[in-house]
Amino acid sequence: MFLTKDNNIKWKFLGGAIALVLLFCGLGVFWLDRPLLELFRNFDFAGWKIFDILFSFKMWIIVSGFIFAVTFAMRRIRRKAGKWYSVELQILLNTARMVFLSVLIAGIVTGALKILIGRVRPVLWEALGQTGFYPLHKEWVFNSMPSGHTAASFAGLVMIGLLFPRIKWVTWTLAVVIGISRICMGEHWPTDVLLGAFIGMAAAELIKFAYAKLINSARVTRALRAE
Repeated sequence: MFLTKDNNIKWKFLGGAIALVLLFCGLGVFWLDRPLLELFRNFDFAGWKIFDILFSFKMWIIVSGFIFAVTFAMRRIRRKAGKWYSVELQILLNTARMVFLSVLIAGIVTGALKILIGRVRPVLWEALGQTGFYPLHKEWVFNSMPSGHTAASFAGLVMIGLLFPRIKWVTWTLAVVIGISRICMGEHWPTDVLLGAFIGMAAAELIKFAYAKLINSARVTRALRAE
């Protein structure tokens, strides 16, 4: 969304998107969140739990980190054994590395914002009618905004879509479904999911932008040394 085909960030567009997301978050907090939550809660069912388990921040980090570590070790072993370069192995290594970094950055940002914002989760509103913000609280019930599951899933799935454009519609659709599941389960307010989705998307595109710049810089350095 914010990344051009030649891996440059559309900074003005990104700035406008930030302003728009903040505007919608403000509207949600004061007006839209409660009716939307009540609507989505009608679609809660046990099957959503699988998304809660499979697409948590910890699961994304564990799986992508494990794949990265294994493929990195395999590449080192192949090199020492004098075997030919493996395109498939390099693709898997790069994918795991970039997914890991995207999810990690998204997780750090969301983790900090959860504590700084201190928003009450819907469960407290449904049980006691309590809402509001309690900044700097670390308890789970006061860490609703933004949604960590949504941020991690958008970071990982958007990155996969960027690396493999043919399946982009699948990964983006899955990310949206995961975000919706957080509202249906009553884990988050709609604007928590909106902010988490934006953070995850931005993290993925910024990591890809930075990685492309790093690769281009390395190529220029090698070319200069060759001269």
